[in-house]
Amino acid sequence: MRARLRVGTTLLGALGAGVALLWSTPFLWMLVASFRADSFGSLDMASLLPPASPSLENFRAAWDAGDFPVYYLNTLIVVAGTVLVQLVTISLAGYAFARLKFAGRDTLFHLFLLQLMIVPPVLILPNLKTVIALGIDNRLLGIMAPYFASAFGTFLMRQTFRQMPRDFEDAAEIDGASLVQKLRYVLLPLARPALAAFAIVSVVAHWNEFLWPLIVINSPGERTLTLGLASVLGGAEGAAEWGLIAAATLLVSAPLLAAFLAFQRQFVNSFVFSGIK
Repeated sequence: MRARLRVGTTLLGALGAGVALLWSTPFLWMLVASFRADSFGSLDMASLLPPASPSLENFRAAWDAGDFPVYYLNTLIVVAGTVLVQLVTISLAGYAFARLKFAGRDTLFHLFLLQLMIVPPVLILPNLKTVIALGIDNRLLGIMAPYFASAFGTFLMRQTFRQMPRDFEDAAEIDGASLVQKLRYVLLPLARPALAAFAIVSVVAHWNEFLWPLIVINSPGERTLTLGLASVLGGAEGAAEWGLIAAATLLVSAPLLAAFLAFQRQFVNSFVFSGIK
């Protein structure tokens, strides 16, 4: 019985390793190609072989082809600003739907959740009209504004607050705490795993956002990393400069990869404790 269990475990591990290798092949190719000084015209297994003499020439060429410091700064502003506002709005909305009693609360919540069923590109036109009417088109605020509220985040925080015992709030009320104090000092610290899980999802989504910034932004000085990458690779794809393409793509994805490698345990724990599967 133990022998069969060991064989099954070994086969399962081998299967997992094979799937991991299959899924990691594009990243491995990108990593190898970015350090290759020689050019190659086809995407085959030979292009996965590590170069004999690694070179940073592709990274220098990609960095010189675009204004990456500006792209990084704009992206950080968009991501940080969006996530910080979202954490406030989803916390307040989640608490209202979970704890406060008012007429039509459940109906309003269900209508709010309809946003999850709408394909994001459908909202591009009304969002663009609103951004233009507010005078924030071609500005970083125009990228952030449509995402200040989140139906998914509100749903997550509502479920999180509903699972918390009311004893904590009752004890805070006995001590004279106000509504804001209960949220800040009692409920939000308990909801930290859910907030962290939502922040991770939001950061990744807005870091990789391309379509909406492409529509809103016209000025080169307001470009985010995805728009900057598209401008850098505009001519590289036609010339099949795969090393430059790989290096530029790695420059865009490297911060997220580094953050995941540094905080992967915290990432996993946040999703586990928040109940996201």
